[in-house]
Amino acid sequence: MRRSDHSMRPPTPATTLAYKSPNACNDCHKDKDAHWADTLVRQWHKQDYQAPVLAQGALIDAARKHDWSKLPKMLAYIQDPNHNTIFTASLIRLLGACPDSRKFAAMQSALKDPSPLVRANAVDVLAEHLDMPTAQALVPYTKDESRLVRLRAAAALSQVPPNALDETTSAAIQPATQEYIASLTNRQDDFAQHLNMGNFHGNRGELKKAVVEYEKAAALRPEFAPPLVNAAVAYSQLGDMPKAESTLRRAIAAEPTEPAAHFNLGLLLAETGHPEEAQKELRKTMQLDPSNAAAAYDLAVLVGKENPKEALGLCEKAAKLNPENPKYSSAVGYYREQLNVNEKP
Repeated sequence: MRRSDHSMRPPTPATTLAYKSPNACNDCHKDKDAHWADTLVRQWHKQDYQAPVLAQGALIDAARKHDWSKLPKMLAYIQDPNHNTIFTASLIRLLGACPDSRKFAAMQSALKDPSPLVRANAVDVLAEHLDMPTAQALVPYTKDESRLVRLRAAAALSQVPPNALDETTSAAIQPATQEYIASLTNRQDDFAQHLNMGNFHGNRGELKKAVVEYEKAAALRPEFAPPLVNAAVAYSQLGDMPKAESTLRRAIAAEPTEPAAHFNLGLLLAETGHPEEAQKELRKTMQLDPSNAAAAYDLAVLVGKENPKEALGLCEKAAKLNPENPKYSSAVGYYREQLNVNEKP
């Protein structure tokens, strides 16, 4: 089998039926289908060894589709001491897209997992919500036995303003920070290192240094939009709106289907007084990424005066996508009042 994980697990044709994944039975018996293979393995093994794999696959599939109705089961699986490490690490990475704050408590638990892969991914998710208590919780992991975890913790803590930490804490994380910087400067031909170095400088407010690194990443990977999107954000923070706009247009030319490029260009055009163009870019964003609640809300703000009915629909979409954001639910109430629409029972 063409696999990279070196595992030798029993064939699971049931997952082929459910998720179109390959199975070893039909790799050899190409004249048969997965139904045939599934029937045979169920006859041979009365204990349903495929059931746990199907259950794990269902959670991964839901997370990939941003179906968070299964979030309680996902979090329970992550915190189950008998979980499969690879499935757990995969679930945690996919939870990066989940707007529900319940995930952060589970990530705190995952920090104590025996697997460094799980701990490192938990650090990444916690970095999305880096208030001071969370930052303090990550400090010990800059001394984790695993270099992977130390580097992820240092990367997360680079978002904290240096003057927000006391001298003792700053000194404690400094070795891991230097280790992290070293990991980003040992391969000057690697675009990802320049991109991450740009993020490091950007987090510390060193915007001119960040732009230099982003532009280097873009030069090394000209067909990849994210370095240019990040550079445009830095140019905007530096107050150079024309440069920010031209860089976002470069990003779209490089990768026309990158939602973040269209989204940021839409926001910039709205800010600089080009509402019609901004609407076009935000609509394109929603076409490319229907899960972008912020794009739906920002588009509602732009169309609200002329088309409050559409604005209401957009705000309802945003609130459904991210029910924890009070701004979206407040906007729903505002447009309902404008249109004199009663809330559905």
